[in-house]
Amino acid sequence: MLPISLAIVGVGKIAHDQHLPSIAGNPDFQLVATTSRSNTVEDIPNFATIEEMLAAIPSIDAVSLCMPPQFRYDAAYKAIAAGKHVFLEKPPGATLSEVADLEALAIAKGVSLFASWHSRYAAAVEAAKSFLASASIASVHVVWKEDVRHWHPNQDWIWQAGGLGVFDPGINALSIITHILPTGIFLRSATLEFPENKHAPIAADLYLTNAENVSVHAEFDWRQVGEQTWDIIAETSAGQMVLAQGGSTLTVNGAVIPVSSETEYAALYSRFADLIKNGKSDVDLAPLRHVADSFMLGKRVVVASFHDLPGAD
Repeated sequence: MLPISLAIVGVGKIAHDQHLPSIAGNPDFQLVATTSRSNTVEDIPNFATIEEMLAAIPSIDAVSLCMPPQFRYDAAYKAIAAGKHVFLEKPPGATLSEVADLEALAIAKGVSLFASWHSRYAAAVEAAKSFLASASIASVHVVWKEDVRHWHPNQDWIWQAGGLGVFDPGINALSIITHILPTGIFLRSATLEFPENKHAPIAADLYLTNAENVSVHAEFDWRQVGEQTWDIIAETSAGQMVLAQGGSTLTVNGAVIPVSSETEYAALYSRFADLIKNGKSDVDLAPLRHVADSFMLGKRVVVASFHDLPGAD
């Protein structure tokens, strides 16, 4: 069987760090083209626009979209309309309505649409899900704090409307808890901190629950210095579960639990290939719904201006 001819739109840091190595390591895919105005991949034809790319190489089977979410809908619509399978980086779009429209179009065109959540494929996530399925949960505490200056230096798009701000990493935590918890959860209240010079929050404090009133408290902050924190702690009838380091390690009552050795993006591309082969889509919007709910219900607090260079005016 011939490999799936794949193109990447948006050749930035995430594409170079994660997508390209995962594609190269997966025999189901062959990278045949890219679209980027500023970056290229050696020995791969590059185009200025997705329209030019699709016209020049109509044999492309699938497209991975790695640009910021505010610009993803138009490219996804054009790819799906042209009969291409589409991989959406997280978050899958700037709004829920956009992604719902893309899902309907993918069904009409008979192509696969994959709204990827890479943190769900972290090494210990499935083991955590299995543990929680076998225990009664008393409470969950999510602490997701990192240094935006390290992870997103001088990236203005994340501070613009639709860029999500601290929910860019926070949605990773939401993608995990919506996957590992055995029942659905919903937002009760939230506080969002907006720097006075930005249109997106730098911190968020969320209180969620389920129908049984199990408390889920999530703290997101982009001002963390020193050691970064990506932890989910669950108090259960079987003891304390700690899913740490962004979902890569798991302990139960202090004992380390064996986990998968597969990397996140390698697993994502394996999933994408399976969807294409089986004529299916995977468009779970639960994490993005929680972000939308936070903007709807959240109390907005204005805090000090934020600058990439500390001390700047």
